[in-house]
Amino acid sequence: QVQLVESGGGLVQSGGSLRLSCAASGNIFIINTMAWYRQAPGQQRELVAAITSGGSTTYADSVKGRFTISRDNAKNTVYLQMNSLKPEDTAVYYCQFNIMTMRDRLLEYPYWGQGTQVTVSS
Repeated sequence: QVQLVESGGGLVQSGGSLRLSCAASGNIFIINTMAWYRQAPGQQRELVAAITSGGSTTYADSVKGRFTISRDNAKNTVYLQMNSLKPEDTAVYYCQFNIMTMRDRLLEYPYWGQGTQVTVSS
């Protein structure tokens, strides 16, 4: 009933920039926190950045000052602007939304995107 579709990944040289997008569609009542996670080969998935419905943001220490998360509530979309990319940023990036659906307006559930590959070459 709810789908998250990501776009914007790719291959970039060290020091370059990419912008990821993730849009939700379906039977949505409210989207609360939106977040980006990433998972590198052989490593656990980690939180990169999150933004609440009120606009408060949180960042992993490793990306502070380089990445910016933002959201467009009218479009049910979250963005991740990634600047000064480093090879260690290479990973599959996943968006994650906490959503209350029209069917159940009392509880929120986590929904995940399919993941998009970001590769930073040195």
